[in-house]
Amino acid sequence: MSQSNTSLLDEVVQWSQETCRQELKSVLPKLASLHHKSESWDDHIRILKIITEMFLPHIRLSELEDECFSKILPEAMMQIIDALSACVHYVGSFEEAPVLDAIRSLPTCILKVLRETFQHCKESEVIYCGRLSLVADLLQRLFKEAYSLQKGLLELLDRISLDSSASEEEVSDIVTVIHSLLDICSIISNLDMALHANTWKFLIKQSLKYQSLVEEHLHHGAISTSLCENLLAFFHNSLELAEQIKDAGLQEATQSPEYKLFQKTAKMCRFFANTLVHYIKEFKFFLTKYCTCFHQLYLQIVSKFPPSLSAPTLPAALSEELNAAGLVPMDALLLQLLPLRPFAEVVLQQNMRLSPEHKLPQCVLLVNVLDQLPSQPEETLQLWHIGSQFSEEIPRLPLYQALFAGFRRCYTERRVPVLFPGVMMKGQAQAQVTLHHHICVHLCASVAALPPMYFPVLERSLVDAVLQADTQTALLATDVWCFTARYGTAELCLHHVLLIAQLVKTCTAECFQSLHLGLLLKRMVFLMTPNHQMELVMRYPPSDVENLPVWRHVLFRALSRDACHQVESDIIGLTQKALADWQNGGFKLGQVNKMNAVLLPLLVVIRGLSSPEEECVLSITRMVTQLWLRMNPDQVQTHPVLQRTVELLLSISAILVKHIEPQVICQALLCVDALVSQECVDQLLLAALEFLSSLGKIFVPPDTQSQILPRLSSLFGVLLADKSWLVHQHGVEAFSHFAEITNHEEVISQSLCAEETKAKVVNYLTKTVNAQEDVESRLQRLKLETPVLEQHNDKLEKNKENVPDKVAADTVTDAEPSPKRARQETSTEEEYRRYIQTAESALKALQALTEGKVDTASPPQQWLESKLQELQSLIAHISTARHTT
Repeated sequence: MSQSNTSLLDEVVQWSQETCRQELKSVLPKLASLHHKSESWDDHIRILKIITEMFLPHIRLSELEDECFSKILPEAMMQIIDALSACVHYVGSFEEAPVLDAIRSLPTCILKVLRETFQHCKESEVIYCGRLSLVADLLQRLFKEAYSLQKGLLELLDRISLDSSASEEEVSDIVTVIHSLLDICSIISNLDMALHANTWKFLIKQSLKYQSLVEEHLHHGAISTSLCENLLAFFHNSLELAEQIKDAGLQEATQSPEYKLFQKTAKMCRFFANTLVHYIKEFKFFLTKYCTCFHQLYLQIVSKFPPSLSAPTLPAALSEELNAAGLVPMDALLLQLLPLRPFAEVVLQQNMRLSPEHKLPQCVLLVNVLDQLPSQPEETLQLWHIGSQFSEEIPRLPLYQALFAGFRRCYTERRVPVLFPGVMMKGQAQAQVTLHHHICVHLCASVAALPPMYFPVLERSLVDAVLQADTQTALLATDVWCFTARYGTAELCLHHVLLIAQLVKTCTAECFQSLHLGLLLKRMVFLMTPNHQMELVMRYPPSDVENLPVWRHVLFRALSRDACHQVESDIIGLTQKALADWQNGGFKLGQVNKMNAVLLPLLVVIRGLSSPEEECVLSITRMVTQLWLRMNPDQVQTHPVLQRTVELLLSISAILVKHIEPQVICQALLCVDALVSQECVDQLLLAALEFLSSLGKIFVPPDTQSQILPRLSSLFGVLLADKSWLVHQHGVEAFSHFAEITNHEEVISQSLCAEETKAKVVNYLTKTVNAQEDVESRLQRLKLETPVLEQHNDKLEKNKENVPDKVAADTVTDAEPSPKRARQETSTEEEYRRYIQTAESALKALQALTEGKVDTASPPQQWLESKLQELQSLIAHISTARHTT
């Protein structure tokens, strides 16, 4: 510094505060210029102290930036960095590696300065506001010098080596360096990708280099959380850039600035993913507290890839780069986390609360766990397969149970449906498969590799899945159970079938559990050997009424010839006995339940006979005829238990329609006509439609056409106009089938009197869709329906009462119903007509029996003649009474 400048400084330090205030405008610019031009570190410090201590208090707040800060602060920081760089350069100039204890103050000081420098650069836009352009070059130079200083420091530290004999102070210094670098990383994440990555590389390198010394002192939570946050930040940035490239149509312009930025960002994402995996691998037992963070990270990453509903649609090239950057490392991450009990406790927790977009990723996570387990040690297998065993443990589900629960949660994804890449088959193109198919394949592969000791856990999970309320989850469990039975021995299959049969038998009501178990039993019987099928017959003989719930679910084509014949004979014999008991008991209404209990298995027998013997068909037809003639339309309207009888008779009659007399058909139509005029369950209407459709197979004799065909047309018209979409759809299908095969074409036109009904039938036949729902609207509708379905299933499961179906339990009185019960709302004429029709139908059926049109087991009894005479006397009495009144 020149003599004149030194004199100025010497003079100024002698000034009073008042003199400094008066000379501020003239002297401060000179001091700032001297500060800028000075080459001596002492002069820099001296000038800076004079400005801050003597002149700063006299500058107004509004003028601080322009008059002082912008002119001296960046330059002062530059000078400090230059001085520290000189120190690093000097220490690094020696050939021998430095000892940490000899320079311990240097790294700490430099890292503090670097932190403040990078923070200043990061906040420069806020600090300098609209005057950033005035110091932009200086800030850029400042950043480069700080970058260079950090690089030099890291190279210097890399040369240092500590062994197990290092002092506590040296270990503390290394830990301080690592934590200081972590602070710097949080600042520079948005400044420079290369600096950010290199700083993290060195941080992890030092952590591993001195692992045994520092692992108990490191802030593992801060480090792992920061890695997760950086991974997510760069992943989401990559995703946004990919969408911008797609929207701008630049996916083919791989040399464009946008595409290159995307590649750099994706590379950073991959770097942080791999770094996190490496860090967890080395320090996993110090990271058990942060398993929830790792779980959420996995879900958030997977949720942005197909087939997740929240995943964006991207071109193939961009998707591949994102997969490599974010999705592929997740498998490696999972592999490191599998042995950790806290991670299993997080993933397998009961009653897990997940946001809608994380339900499918949770399912994907569980499937991936399933795939990786076969290569794991026994301890890890027990951790995941068995679940929590003791009350002091954090509750966790067995893996199979958790997977079924995860599948159940994906209501929306199952109904869309989302599609996964299928398993590659030799010589075939890779197909897209549903979530059900995807999970089923992986579950079955897991079962094939499952050690025998875990089969009881598997069986319990399968039972639980079959007995919960969601039918598609039960079907998934059924698929896996069938694979398990088929993959195992015949004895294992028998064991499972006997277990299922017992569960079916204990379901005493028409409940969802009975339905699900029945579907399972129906499929499992196909897998049994003939000898084992006969053992099932012996264990649960169909001749015992208590065992009928088992046999009503069995398809007869699944049985061997001997087993089929045995079951068929027993059920038909049991039905005959039930009918005889009901008849001998005076057809009491309270005994109808017992009759219904045998009709359902009888229906199964009829459906299962591919080529029924004539004697069998005639035997069943006789029973059906007797039952129809006992069905009084008025009583059917009043008693739900009889409505159940009618429902079963309609389904049986639809199969035997070619063997049923017209009078019986007329009686059946009378009952249906009485029922459709009031509220009744959909199952009954569906059975009615099945019966009406089957009438297209027969030609109605001319003498009964007037009784049958108009009523048939009327019933079709009513059911086709039903407001229930289920009944309407089945109605259109049934009517279309009837129209294709019937000889009575007049029924077709008479059924379609209403133009609206006619239009709906025509639309169905021509496959015309009136309103096409767009994809987004459909997705939103499915999302809104999901909580409704969840609440419905929850309500079903909370109802613990295993009570009979309302149809079967409605009436239990033993009093015989009056055959002449009148409806109060009908007119006298309508009452006369109904009773005459009932009497006429009964007499015609009796005529068919006596004339041999319907085979009977024995000729009419002796009492028949006397009963006929009594009826003649009764008719004569009615006729006489009518004329005298």
